[in-house]
Amino acid sequence: MSKNRDDKKDKTSVYTEQQEDQRPKLKTRFYEKELRKMQVELVKLQEWIQQQGLKVVVLFEGRDAAGKGGAIKRITQSLNPRICRVVALGTPTEREKTQWYFQRYVAQLPAAGELVLFDRSWYNRAGVEHVMGFCTKDEYVEFLRSCPDFERMLLRSGIIIIKYWFSVSDKEQEARFQGRIDNPIKRWKLSTMDLKSREKWVEYSKAKDRMFAVTDTKQCPWHVVHADDKKRARLNCIAHLLSQIEYKDLTPASLALPQRKKDNTYTRPPMADQTFVPEIY
Repeated sequence: MSKNRDDKKDKTSVYTEQQEDQRPKLKTRFYEKELRKMQVELVKLQEWIQQQGLKVVVLFEGRDAAGKGGAIKRITQSLNPRICRVVALGTPTEREKTQWYFQRYVAQLPAAGELVLFDRSWYNRAGVEHVMGFCTKDEYVEFLRSCPDFERMLLRSGIIIIKYWFSVSDKEQEARFQGRIDNPIKRWKLSTMDLKSREKWVEYSKAKDRMFAVTDTKQCPWHVVHADDKKRARLNCIAHLLSQIEYKDLTPASLALPQRKKDNTYTRPPMADQTFVPEIY
């Protein structure tokens, strides 16, 4: 995994979540063509991860409606679920609340040959738990103190960690929330907690800045994805992910489908004995 970082960032390209992305939306035809090419490369990457016994963790964080789920879906839709799996943990149980904070996340870490994508992660404590008061101040401070050590421990154990923060503007998040309200198919994505988060935009901004100040380390940096344009964000994220692990094309040789042997000893049971789905269409 690449560990190189440019410590002298170009201040003319600084992008904050308070700024609206003025670039034109990416064209659908171009997007689909590029996505298809990248998904082929993701299949090659998954094969490399399996063959080399790599252990890869990718974290997706960001504000609600920033596009994390859409990016994860495009990454995984062509991959083998036995190799690549998504972890999206819900609210901790009463028992889990008494455990070491990282414990339930450790249980989801990859074995050799696996790629695990976290749709939100242990950084819940630095974000929603802190802002909404679901943890104490001492628990929050302890998380910020121990998180870099926790991630360095994972790195030393051979786990590759790649962290993405999807950055969305205030205006774009509002538009996406309204779209969810108006669309009955997407309305389930919007919770009362999401609505409350709109009221605490500044508090979330401050929490994110402090989290970055402590956990954006040279060994395990954050990679910010400009997410106002969903299509552009997905392509940029996938392209970057592919660049983080050097892999070789292990695509197996072409296969030839054998001819089916004729066998007249089998008689299919009467179709009337089976229950078929009604053919409405």
